[in-house]
Amino acid sequence: MRKYIKFIILLLFAVFIFWYFGRNLDWQQVSRSLQEAQAFYVILAVLGISLGYFLRAIRWKVLLAPITETSLKELFATTTVGFAAMFFVGRMGEIVRPMWLPMRDKRVRPSAALVTLGVERILDLAALSSFFAINLLWLEAPVGREREFENVKIFGILMLVGIAFGFIGLFIYQKYAAKIIGWFENRSDKFFISGKIKRIVISILKHLATALQILRDWRETLLVTFWTLTLWLAIAMPTWFVLKAFDLPLNFSHSLFIMGFATVSSIVPTPGGAAGAFHAATAGGLVFLMGDGEGVKERALAVAIVMHLVYFAPAVFFGLYYFFHGDISVERIKSLLSSEPAVEDLETDVQSSKFKVQSSKQN
Repeated sequence: MRKYIKFIILLLFAVFIFWYFGRNLDWQQVSRSLQEAQAFYVILAVLGISLGYFLRAIRWKVLLAPITETSLKELFATTTVGFAAMFFVGRMGEIVRPMWLPMRDKRVRPSAALVTLGVERILDLAALSSFFAINLLWLEAPVGREREFENVKIFGILMLVGIAFGFIGLFIYQKYAAKIIGWFENRSDKFFISGKIKRIVISILKHLATALQILRDWRETLLVTFWTLTLWLAIAMPTWFVLKAFDLPLNFSHSLFIMGFATVSSIVPTPGGAAGAFHAATAGGLVFLMGDGEGVKERALAVAIVMHLVYFAPAVFFGLYYFFHGDISVERIKSLLSSEPAVEDLETDVQSSKFKVQSSKQN
């Protein structure tokens, strides 16, 4: 019951955001703008986003390589199913990815999938922050918004500094994982942590240390970096194609700026792939660049609507295909949206894990 109530509240929140942004807009103008979109560029954008999901699967395979062998086909299927679930139920659908893959590929344990997805999020944030902040160096400030643009630049620099410290922290953890895990095992009782939670945390810490072994090998680090940068370029290109579909006076540099706005808004856990927040943030970014002229807000909202569909439509199409052609029941998928199965599988994973943390002397 709590899950349903939470879903309804988030859905109403998404509707409220969408209404609040569009309450004073001319919806007939929004409709006309949607009809003016050039289908050729929209199709190119959809193809580019589809490539992006495939690149996510390749990078996920690289991240799992230090832990276990995996199937690229199953990784692609799981990626699209997971993003489709996020579209329908919001951020609660993220649990589908680390739980679906072990059911399709028995070589992958749930906690291994969960931890590598955590590393994936860190890489995505680092890449997005880098693209957004570095792009600000040569992006010209919109006329009349010079002061606001300077504040955006400061925010971009802070993002880069935060990412740098984050990676330093990960490197230190990877190097001293044995001591950190040992310290937690010895001190957890003093923190009044239950046995189940303790075993789950230890499992995640061990798998995180294993996944971060890519930092020891510069070839693997370069490989993951390459696929991450390629992935976000594959996302930036469709963003630019959507801008061109509406014949906006914006270039590729502007598309990187808009991509940052759109992606950051996706952290809002509303159903429909951050619906409402995504549209408001994307349209707001476009208005920031183009000014408050007549019809700008209506056109910006039309762009945001198409961009949202472009980002998620391929995942929904492929995700539903793999779902209906799989052998996993609807009841099982519903159970994935609850935390209990995840906890049970993670606890089981601890008991069967063969991970061995090397001592600090070996490091």
